[in-house]
Amino acid sequence: MLRITEIKLPLDHPVNAIADSILKKLQIPPQELLGYSIFKRSYDARKKPEILLVYIVDVETTQETQILARLKKDPHVMVTPDMSYRYVAKAPQNLTIRPIVIGTGPCGMFAGLMLAQMGFRPILLERGKAVRDRTVDTFGFWKKKTEFNPESNAQFGEGGAGTFSDGKLYSQVKDPQHYGRKVLTELVNAGASPEILYINKPHIGTFKLVGIVQNIRAKIESLGGEIRFQTRVTDIHIENGKVQGITLANGEYLASNYIVLAVGHSARDTFEMLFSRGVYIEAKPFSIGFRVEHPQTIIDRCRFGDRAGHKLLGAADYKLVHHCQNGRSVYSFCMCPGGLVVAAASEPGRLVTNGMSQYSRNERNANSGIVVGITPEDYPGHPLAGIEFQRRLEERAFELGGGTYNAPGQLVGDFLANRPSTVLGAVHPSYTPGVHLTDLSGSLPDYAIAAIREALPAFDKQIKGFAMNDAVLTGVETRTSSPIRIKRKEDYQSLNTEGLYPAGEGAGYAGGILSAGIDGIKVAEAVALSILRGNHQV
Repeated sequence: MLRITEIKLPLDHPVNAIADSILKKLQIPPQELLGYSIFKRSYDARKKPEILLVYIVDVETTQETQILARLKKDPHVMVTPDMSYRYVAKAPQNLTIRPIVIGTGPCGMFAGLMLAQMGFRPILLERGKAVRDRTVDTFGFWKKKTEFNPESNAQFGEGGAGTFSDGKLYSQVKDPQHYGRKVLTELVNAGASPEILYINKPHIGTFKLVGIVQNIRAKIESLGGEIRFQTRVTDIHIENGKVQGITLANGEYLASNYIVLAVGHSARDTFEMLFSRGVYIEAKPFSIGFRVEHPQTIIDRCRFGDRAGHKLLGAADYKLVHHCQNGRSVYSFCMCPGGLVVAAASEPGRLVTNGMSQYSRNERNANSGIVVGITPEDYPGHPLAGIEFQRRLEERAFELGGGTYNAPGQLVGDFLANRPSTVLGAVHPSYTPGVHLTDLSGSLPDYAIAAIREALPAFDKQIKGFAMNDAVLTGVETRTSSPIRIKRKEDYQSLNTEGLYPAGEGAGYAGGILSAGIDGIKVAEAVALSILRGNHQV
């Protein structure tokens, strides 16, 4: 097949316009076009009155060889790459070794799925609850119907932190082997809309993710895998630099020389345990800040002009960055069009925010993190010092919110004027359990407050109304990424612990659902090949 890029058409083009563009581009008559499929659809909104849809299409034609020879200098016509996935290994039928996967977020889930598909019958351990029960706990806490549960919340439980997010399925990681396509295909097989395979910046949304996660679990189990919930790992056993097994909170010991560590960025007790056992860990940069909310209509109007509200455009997003005079960078993080700001705490007495959207993205507010980059120089002295840094900020936010898991909030106009907020304006914050208006200037280090105060007016020059007085800041955002990296070698094993495979966001090797899923696949392949080598099957 041939791939054609940069087919640009009006927003309301007729159905046959794509085929007509293909015929014109390839200079062939209709009878030589056997068919086509859309590989990617995005939009170009740089010229507001004339927003264009931009297609990448895969074309089947009787004249492929001749067309390639004739258009060999055209950068927009090429052979369609082979994106099919090929398994690197297959477990022998008599294999008794069972790899263990700790964590069932996107990384652990896809590591488990891949190992199961290759016949290795993995055991998946999840400290939290199954996704349906976890949803009851999380939404109950948000609505003040249930107590906060440190083992079942927006961070811990089946599906990981990505379940209570926007469900974004795009990433900037390099993916020459098309692992991302495998992730998307498995999500579609589990119930996601096929449109995630071709629309630009696809997302699923929390309610749809719940069912998809359940279906992937069922697939793993049908292939011989085992998943245990409410099963927290409390110790890891290492002899002569090699993993021997793990101990669970109930005292049970599981022996295995192949352990995938996919615990997510908030498993702080697990990080502390690993460090105490000598696993190599180092501090890494992350970011801190607030969530900001605006009326979604302001973002739509700025991005799409008179075409705002068009069904193919949906709710508009944005991506912003500002380099400050004090040397800091402020940027938008995890932007959720038509979404909600949600409670994402995982420890009692500490408060964290995040963003979430449903598939429809039709809530009244847009929100995103407005965060400041920090480095280990800001929290020196220990590989786990970033965790304590996060905790101090989260404890302060809990206090500023009134000690009830209400979040501290402030109007943008008041924040810029350095005065406390006492009454809401036109923007009603979406965070539940609730928002307590206050002064956020004491919730982050001075350099972060100064940087955000400088960045907001700068962002207003790109999106008119971004620094509007009534926009709401909600604190604090501290879980942008893991504050540590559990370094690994080229074979994906820990730098100093054979048989331990650090993976995903928690280990510092992913950032989001898609990249975590990709990392899970890579690690599963490494585990499978290592097992076969150890059993003399390769």
